[in-house]
Amino acid sequence: MYATPAPLRIATPKCQLHHLPVRPWPTEPLEYDPRDNQLLAALPAADLQRWSGRLERVDMPLGQVLYESGHYVTHAYFPISAIVSLLNLTSDGACSEVATVGNDGVVGVPLLMGGISTNGRAVVQSAGQGYRLKGEVVIDEFNRGGAGMQLLLHYTQALLTQMAQAATCNRYHSIEQQVCRLLLQSLDRVQGNQLHLTQELLAGRLGVRRESVTSAALALQRSGLIRYARGHVEVLDRAGLECRVCECYGVVKNECDRLLPPVSRHETTADPSERTLARLAR
Repeated sequence: MYATPAPLRIATPKCQLHHLPVRPWPTEPLEYDPRDNQLLAALPAADLQRWSGRLERVDMPLGQVLYESGHYVTHAYFPISAIVSLLNLTSDGACSEVATVGNDGVVGVPLLMGGISTNGRAVVQSAGQGYRLKGEVVIDEFNRGGAGMQLLLHYTQALLTQMAQAATCNRYHSIEQQVCRLLLQSLDRVQGNQLHLTQELLAGRLGVRRESVTSAALALQRSGLIRYARGHVEVLDRAGLECRVCECYGVVKNECDRLLPPVSRHETTADPSERTLARLAR
């Protein structure tokens, strides 16, 4: 039998990477609520109540680096209206996106794995707001076990699926299909049908030349699927995008829905693991 692993511990770094504007847990109603993040909303009520006193509301401006390659991951971030790209880097500075995190999840999974640091970079690619939790608090909560730990493990599996599928997509599918995938993934994490995306940003996320993205965006616009102007993308025909995208989008979405059943911020969550297990059994 395997020995029970020792509880994870995190060392306090000598320097802080993050310098985001911090707002303490609000005492008055605000536009956003922690339960607007699907992962936080899925926590049992008792767990969310315990976390709430330690959550910090933060602004997440475009281009903000949440953690850098080789640096300590000191916080976990739960986006509300922001979208974050997880990027892998090369020695010459090139990068490509391996996963997207929005109000469906958390940035800071390396904390759960005990790695403390990572060779990737997390960058805000659509400005907004979110909440963050100190790394040592995340680890302590994870070590408590129970429904909270199961929820984080299910999310980690969903994130790994997204990373694996992104590698397959980047290798075998056309630039147009990849652009459709990124547009739909971003659309799933915002309200409405409008996205703030430049062609430079899309090219950087895919690790391709800007000209390739321009050609793909023009093709989608000519087909009446999107309207693009000055870094602003309006999706006119989502169903049309879903017809043009490769199977990778559906694979990731189905796995996320299977592992992390949607929950309303107004829903009372007694034990999300029971809801998840019911979904897994189908």
